[in-house]
Amino acid sequence: MSVEVDLLLQEAKESIEAAQNYRSELQQRLNGLNQARKQVRGSSGQAREALRRHFTELQAAASRLLAERLATLLAEVDTIEADSVNPLDDCQSLIEHGVGQADELLREGEAALRCGLGEKEDKLGSFTKKAMHIHLDSLPEVPALVDVPCVSAQLDDSLLGLLRDRVSRLGSVSSHPPVQIDELQERPGSVLARWCKVDEDFAAADYRLQYRRSGSGGGQFEDAYIGRDCEFLVLHLDPHIDYQFRVCARGEGRTEWSPWSIPQTGYTTLTPHEWCPGTDGYILSSRRNIALRSDSSQARCPVLYSNAPTYFCGQTLTFKISAAGQMDRGDSLGVCVDSGKGAKSLQRDQAVCISTNGAVFVNGKEMTNQLPAVTVGSTLTFDMEVVNLFPVSNNNLSEGGNFKLRVTIGSGNREVVFDWLVDQAVDCLFFGCSFVHSGWKVLVF
Repeated sequence: MSVEVDLLLQEAKESIEAAQNYRSELQQRLNGLNQARKQVRGSSGQAREALRRHFTELQAAASRLLAERLATLLAEVDTIEADSVNPLDDCQSLIEHGVGQADELLREGEAALRCGLGEKEDKLGSFTKKAMHIHLDSLPEVPALVDVPCVSAQLDDSLLGLLRDRVSRLGSVSSHPPVQIDELQERPGSVLARWCKVDEDFAAADYRLQYRRSGSGGGQFEDAYIGRDCEFLVLHLDPHIDYQFRVCARGEGRTEWSPWSIPQTGYTTLTPHEWCPGTDGYILSSRRNIALRSDSSQARCPVLYSNAPTYFCGQTLTFKISAAGQMDRGDSLGVCVDSGKGAKSLQRDQAVCISTNGAVFVNGKEMTNQLPAVTVGSTLTFDMEVVNLFPVSNNNLSEGGNFKLRVTIGSGNREVVFDWLVDQAVDCLFFGCSFVHSGWKVLVF
């Protein structure tokens, strides 16, 4: 086979491969278009259904309220009519009774006048007595028209105008939610969710983050955070499980929430931080991420370590104090190269820590820089990055070497930064705490 044929064959193979890649890329774009069309049509259908349902419910409620109000007003008219007509009926009965007596008296008087002379005296005498008994000069009082009710209905036509104005501003339709999930960052046993506004004209007062397990058995979304921050660490997540996250916002001066963002899927592959069970003087929560110093009767100050070296450089380790006991200079919270069995405190070699009085210790030596004292609600953060003091062969951490770590410890709105020299190259560390007195309760994440 000639060289020219080989070149043509090679070009043909390359063209075929390029065509296959081109077709694959086009197919992926078609799939993307189908998903986009499905999202538009699906969300439009949901919006139509939500609008119809809301307005149908409003119409039914408004009709019910108007019917109830009409019935109330008609009942008031009936009450006024009954209370006003009853006295008039009584007066009419009295007058009709008087008319009947007058008619009867007239007939007797005319009969007395027509009778003979022998009976006339008796008839006239009887007629006169009866006339005196009836009190012909006493007439019942009939109320004047101005004194009896004249029922009328007062109707405010402005309600229709107000209703028209409110209805014209009822509801809204948007093509994009005002906020979207921006980033889902895995953390040990948790996911850090960050979001941002995509509608710059929307003035957000609060944000609302929800999450749920992905899949058919995920259940309903549940609230994880409501507040003004644009990020939140969702704790207590199982590793290697997909979770869906969504966010919405509430505008300034509004009570209703905006539409939800498009759900994003996040997960963590990192084992959650746990305290080591079985340490005397400490009680752990069911997830082993909360430790309570329960017994201070012992003379020594026991150190509670993590169950494994789960803190990796480049991450943020956080301790949150939810209860506090009596403060002691020997108290400490921090990280260490090993679990140091038998150590009485984290204020030792190959460890960095902060005492509850704010003192910072590096390899057992106290620094001049100091942080605020630790109290209930305090949040302590440890951030570390590896800095090679001397190069490690083949860039393999496991081969050892002299290493230093750039450490940042934060407490409140203050922080200290320093370099920590360790005897061996490490990429993961233990964490620990020790308290002299009982009552201290700390959450790690």
